Amino acid sequence: MATGIREDGVLDWGAGNALNPLETVMWRAEVDPTLNSTVLALEILDRSPDWPRFRAAHEWGCSVVPRFRQRVVDGPAGLGQPIWVVDPRFDLDHHVRRVVLPDGSTYRDMLDRVQAVATVPFDRSRPPWQAILLEGLPDGRAAYALKMHHATLDGMAGMQLLGGLHSRQREPTKGKKMPPPPAAGSTSSLAVVTRQAGKDVGGLVGLARSAPGRLLRIGRPDRAARDLAAYVASLRRVLGDSGAEPSPLLTGRSHDWHFGMIDLKFKDLRAAAKVADASLNDAFLAALLGGFRRYHEQLGVPIRTMPFAMPISVRKEGETGGNAFAAARLAGPVGEKDPVKRMKILGKAVRAVREEPALNGVGAMAPALARLPGPVIAQLAGSLTKANDLQASNVPGIREEVFLAGAKVERMYGYAPLPGCAAMIVLFSHADLCCVAVNLDPAAITEPERFGRCLVEGFGEVLDLVPGAEPAVWQR
Repeated sequence: MATGIREDGVLDWGAGNALNPLETVMWRAEVDPTLNSTVLALEILDRSPDWPRFRAAHEWGCSVVPRFRQRVVDGPAGLGQPIWVVDPRFDLDHHVRRVVLPDGSTYRDMLDRVQAVATVPFDRSRPPWQAILLEGLPDGRAAYALKMHHATLDGMAGMQLLGGLHSRQREPTKGKKMPPPPAAGSTSSLAVVTRQAGKDVGGLVGLARSAPGRLLRIGRPDRAARDLAAYVASLRRVLGDSGAEPSPLLTGRSHDWHFGMIDLKFKDLRAAAKVADASLNDAFLAALLGGFRRYHEQLGVPIRTMPFAMPISVRKEGETGGNAFAAARLAGPVGEKDPVKRMKILGKAVRAVREEPALNGVGAMAPALARLPGPVIAQLAGSLTKANDLQASNVPGIREEVFLAGAKVERMYGYAPLPGCAAMIVLFSHADLCCVAVNLDPAAITEPERFGRCLVEGFGEVLDLVPGAEPAVWQR
C-alpha cells in the first residue's frame, strides 16, 4: 500500500493538473450543502507528538506532495475543466492547527470537535485541506485529523498517500530530501475555458475508442446491435432503482454529521467470513445490515430490505492519487436474521454488479455531467445518492506499524461524506484491527447511541460464528 519517494524526493502520487470528470462533479455539486464532499482521516496516536517535529513533518509533506500546495481554479459559471495550480499565497500555518482538549475529555468530546470541523466548507481560494493535532485524550493519547476534499482523492488514494507519508520508525528519519516548492501558478478562469475547448477536440477522437463507441463500429452490425442492447440493459440495472424501498424510519435529512467509531479484530472478521465462504467485505456488510435490523426492530419499524450503495474501485494497476471508483446500488437483505445467509446473499449481489458491463456507467457520463451548471449537477447527482439509506466502503489499510512525528498510529478511521444518505460507514483495516468510521445524519438516525449499540450487536451476530472471537467495541 505504501507509495514510494522518487529520486527527486517527490512522492509518486497524484500526477496531473486537471480534475477528472468525476472529481469535477463532486467539486461543483456542493452548491447543494447536503452534497458536502469532505473526507477526513482520523488517527489515534499513542502519545502527543513533539509540536516542532509535527509541524516540520507537514512542511516536508508539502514539499514531497505538490498537491498540498495547490488550489482549484474553476471556469466562470462552471465552464471548462477545473485545474490544480500552485497557490502563490500558500501558508502552512493556515492549514496545520493544534488543539488541546479540556481535562477529562473523552473520545466522544474529540469526535464532537472533529465532526464540527469536517462540516465547515473549504475556503476555495486556498488548497482544500486541513490538519489538526488534538491533545488531551485519555491515557496521554492524542488524535490526528487530516481533512481533505473528495475531489483530491478516494479511499484507495488516501491510503496510498498516508502510506507514503508515515514513517516506519519512531525516531527521526535522517537524510530525507526536501524538494524545493513548485513555482506558483497564475492560471485564470478564462484560461480554464480555453483549455477545455482544445481538449474537447481530442475528446471526439477518444469517444470512438470508448466502450460504447466500440459498440457502434461497423463491421458486424448484428453483433454491434446485440452488444449495444446488452450495454443499455446493464446501464439500466446499474443506474436504476435497487428494488428496495427507503426506510420510513430514516427519512429525515440535514446538513449535520455525527461521528462514531467501532473497533474489532481483523482476524476475527476474516474468520467469520470464511465460515460462510464469503469475503471480508461480505461479512462487513452483513454486520452493518444486522445492526440496521436491530435498530428498526427496537424502534418498532421492522423492514425486510433497504437501499444501499458501495464504491467499487476501477483503479488501474500502478495508478496513484485522484478518484477511480464506480458506485454499485443494491438492495440490502436487512430482514435476514441468519448472518451466514446474509453474507451469501450479499456476496452474490456484489459479484453480479462487479460483472456488469456498464458498472462505470456514471463514469462514462461524467464528462457530460461535468459540463452542466452546478445546480443541475447537484440535482442529478443527488437523485442517485439521496435515495440510499446507507453507503458503505471497505478500504484495505496499512497493516504495518507506522508513526507520525514520533507517535505510533494505534488506530486509523476514514470518515466519508454523507451525500444525502442516512449513514456512511467505512472500514479501514489497520495493523491487526478493523477500524469502522460511522458518519450519521442525526435527522435520519435520531438515536445515535442506540444505533451504535445495534451496530456492535450486528457485528456480534457475525463474530459469534468464530469461537473465542473478541467482541466489537463502540468507542466513547
